[in-house]
Amino acid sequence: MWHNFGICALLIVTATLSPVTATAWSEKDATGEDVYPPLWDLAPENLLDFLVKGNKIVINAWNYQERLGVYKNLLNSSAKYFTAFGSQNFANILWGLPLQHGWQFRTGRLADPSGETSCGYEGGDLLCISVRSWWSCMNYYLAVIPFLGAVDAGLFGQLPYEVEILPPEERRADFCYSVADCRSRIPKLMDDWKAYFQYLLSTEHKAMSPAAVSSFKVDDALHLMWKAHVASIAYALPKFQDSLKDLSDPEASFGEDWANGVDFIAATHFSTDLLTTNNFQAFLPQRMLTEEDDLPSISDFSPQQNRVLLSLRALHKANQLTGGFLLKLWRKAMSTEEARKIGRKLIEGLASS
Repeated sequence: MWHNFGICALLIVTATLSPVTATAWSEKDATGEDVYPPLWDLAPENLLDFLVKGNKIVINAWNYQERLGVYKNLLNSSAKYFTAFGSQNFANILWGLPLQHGWQFRTGRLADPSGETSCGYEGGDLLCISVRSWWSCMNYYLAVIPFLGAVDAGLFGQLPYEVEILPPEERRADFCYSVADCRSRIPKLMDDWKAYFQYLLSTEHKAMSPAAVSSFKVDDALHLMWKAHVASIAYALPKFQDSLKDLSDPEASFGEDWANGVDFIAATHFSTDLLTTNNFQAFLPQRMLTEEDDLPSISDFSPQQNRVLLSLRALHKANQLTGGFLLKLWRKAMSTEEARKIGRKLIEGLASS
């Protein structure tokens, strides 16, 4: 019975997503656009490159370059686990996080949407990440929490100092700022991220044996990474619901559609390596949506971008109408490796149908 339901879910999601076609997929990087997030080269690449003060490594996660540095340290310290899958750490599945953050920065989504401060604006403090931005608050739970989970798991070895994250000027109670603080406030979420990094660390010991490559299963790693990713969004979504009111209606809808879409993408164990993520992000809107933007005919967006926005909207609506049942069916349908392969093809087929 579940098998039939699964096929049904697959068909509904296919029907929702299928009108999308794309040339952007193959053109990406032919445009000469950098494959790395903006300012990647300038981000701190070692934990001791951050401010060390009073026996603490102090990180300002409300500065784009420093939050990017958090990601860079995660990628550098986990690079050795992905060497079997290609050079330059391109195969590292953590790339999805900094690339998404870079897209948010480039498209103005980290700036103060109220416009009351110059945070995040050219001519103001461009590198400032606004605590009033829905996107930046959501992203905190996909940057700082994975990072502290990695510290807790021992990814960086024995650190000579404790790590402390600086609080924002407003909404301090909505975040946590150290391993101990986050463990006491959001133990389950910390455990989810810690589990991913512990899995990586556990494969290191096995790698000493001759069958080194087989000790690391990318599908297992993706399962743990996506489980934590989805948990981060589920925890942060209700917390920052009130921040959506500062956005235009189309932008607020897109934010929620995107958060819902990630649930469907996660179930397929979609690979978030550097090149796959860059190809996929070519379809996301390259600026904030305004009240004048009317789907699916936003004139300065490509037909692909319009259709992806429309597909995400339709998928979210369908899931809401079924009271979340569509996502349940989809997850059930994606419970085997073979089905997930089809699911991933379907998402990539956003690109070629």
